[in-house]
Amino acid sequence: PLSYFLVGAAAMVALSFVLIGLFIKGIDVDSEYPKFNLYNRRLFILSGRLLSLTIGCVSVILLLVTLYAGLLGTPTSINNFAPVFVWVIWWVGVGYIVALVGNIWAIANPWNVLFNWAEKLFGTVRAPLISWPAKFDAWPALCLFLLFAWLENVYTSGARPYNLAILIILYSIVTWAGMLIFGKHVWLKKADPFSVLFALFSRFAPTEVRVINTETGYSVCKQCISGCAEDSRLSDCIDCYECWELADTDQKQICLRPWAVGLSRGERVSTALVAFHVTALATVTFDGFSETSAWVSVQLALWPIIDSLPREFFSLKISTSNIVSSIGILFIPAIFALAYIQVCRFMSITSGNQMKHGDVVKSFVFSLVPIALAYNLAHYLSFLLITGQQIVPLISDPFGFGWDIFGTYDYKPNISIIDARFAWNLSIVAIVTGHVISVCIAHIISLRRTTSHGVAVNSQFPMLGLMVFYTAVSLWIIAQPIVE
Repeated sequence: PLSYFLVGAAAMVALSFVLIGLFIKGIDVDSEYPKFNLYNRRLFILSGRLLSLTIGCVSVILLLVTLYAGLLGTPTSINNFAPVFVWVIWWVGVGYIVALVGNIWAIANPWNVLFNWAEKLFGTVRAPLISWPAKFDAWPALCLFLLFAWLENVYTSGARPYNLAILIILYSIVTWAGMLIFGKHVWLKKADPFSVLFALFSRFAPTEVRVINTETGYSVCKQCISGCAEDSRLSDCIDCYECWELADTDQKQICLRPWAVGLSRGERVSTALVAFHVTALATVTFDGFSETSAWVSVQLALWPIIDSLPREFFSLKISTSNIVSSIGILFIPAIFALAYIQVCRFMSITSGNQMKHGDVVKSFVFSLVPIALAYNLAHYLSFLLITGQQIVPLISDPFGFGWDIFGTYDYKPNISIIDARFAWNLSIVAIVTGHVISVCIAHIISLRRTTSHGVAVNSQFPMLGLMVFYTAVSLWIIAQPIVE
């Protein structure tokens, strides 16, 4: 019975809390975590530059092929390279890559690559025309991410090749204009939703870009106009590519580290980034929840209310179903945020106020990342493995013209590559493992933020309740297509 799985998974997460509390009792704040620097190896530096150039060139070619396929290729989505590549290979696949390998998007982002080439072509690096308003913070990135989530979950025409190409062109114009006006690093860190999201996921990865500051304080970060970590206790700068460009060679490191430890530093992020991180988790949960019978019940309840409103109430002609889904895109993240903020309030209280409420909200948000990654894996894996196979024939015929460039035109996707039983078992393992890692990360952060092991453990009971609850909810959502 499904209830056995839900109770068992929740109990496993609770048990992990006991074991983690027993065996992880102290953290060396100065050393942070074990790491191994590769950057001082000359062969690695040369091969890294060649790899970066190759990835950049391939990325630009893929962007051009995607645009051409969308504008001039076949209008049938499944036979066109653009929708399959964007919605399956890029959107789902890159998230896994940056989490399991490292922030490849930082060097593969074709808009950034083309902008860098333009700067080198004209022989100068342009200074920002306008300083980024401090009050904007990263709220533009959140707004654009919500817009993207709406396009993915509500705007069904986004899968049409021509419409998708137009959206990419609009995104390109906005991105290059923002990079030109505010500076490329500022725009990518504050306004570009994909750079912010993939940078967040890469915190889980076993690689990092690190700048060692040789003077007291943030000697390099003081010159960084895109902004770095607020916490002065953390002397090194992690994964800030502006600081990487500003730093001297002896300050640069490219390090190997254990998976997930990059989330445990406990630095404080801004309120906008907290909202972005919570929204990233909430929107993928909504994507799964929207496929359940419970969401159908919500739609049926809201349908009469929406239909009773005068049509002039909406400036655009949007169907009732899309209006309800749009409400869900906004309200589900809001509910998640309120729950997280309240849990953080209880954590502050149970720590004896050693951790202030605001600091808890801004520091512990990284502990949610393994949950988001695990749910992504459980939710999207079948989609990636089955629908993603369609890219094989499209490599040979990207525009639907009947070509067979690489001899893969006749490939037929194997829909039995993964079955429901395997997908369900993998979902259980992924979701439970993700929550256990999140419990561990939250415990380590609390050890950094409190004065004793006992206080750290006590402060984590509210977070444990949230983890246990969300474990059961996640498995319930994933199970609905099977049990209903």
